[in-house]
Order: sequence, then structure tokens, then C-alpha cells
Amino acid sequence: QVQLVESGGGLVQAGGSLRLSCTASGRTFSTMLGWFRQAPGKEREFVAAISWGGGQISYADSLKGRFTISRDNAKNTVYLQMNSLKPEDTAIYYCAASTFYTTRTYGYDYWGQGTQVTVSS
Repeated sequence: QVQLVESGGGLVQAGGSLRLSCTASGRTFSTMLGWFRQAPGKEREFVAAISWGGGQISYADSLKGRFTISRDNAKNTVYLQMNSLKPEDTAIYYCAASTFYTTRTYGYDYWGQGTQVTVSS
């Protein structure tokens, strides 16, 4: 079992930045961690993912260059740095854990409760 707790969401103006954090506990060794988001009325979508050692990183094509994922295994924490935020980035952001490398929502077994990010225009 893996437990995930996100933090760092909030309200920011367009063009601003936020850094989300997700702290994992439980059986975290060798887990892959990912970020997803879900806007009102839309399906949950992939944002970014990072392997245990950080050697594999993936981003949604539309977010490359603005979002950066990183992890600190000593702290069991994964981060999502979000820059140049746009109103369309408004969503609930979820952290998720998987035992294998995937960008597919259904590949993740464990999910956090989500953190709200709101970008005002």
C-alpha cells in the first residue's frame, strides 16, 4: 500500500508559478510517481511522470517547457513546478503511484486526494 498526500495548490494569476508537492508513505520503494489533473466537466489527464531513479521522465506534450517534475527519494516526495500558468491549467491536480512506468491513468494503483489549482485571468 502507498499513501499519497498532495499540497501546494492555490489561487494564482495568469503568468504566475506554483510548486506542488506530494509526499508518499508506505511501500514506496521503486514506485513510479505521476501527476494528473482534472478540470470541471473533463476527463482526468496525464501531466507528468517520473521513475524511481529519475532517469525516465515524461510530460504531456502540451505542457512541455512550462511544467517540471522532480523527486527527492530521501523525502519520499515528488514535486511539480508549474510556470507561466494559464487559466486553462485550472484543475484538481492528483498525485499517483504505480509499480511500473506508464503515462496511462489506469496504470496507477494509488491516488492522492488532489489539490486545487486555480489560475485567474
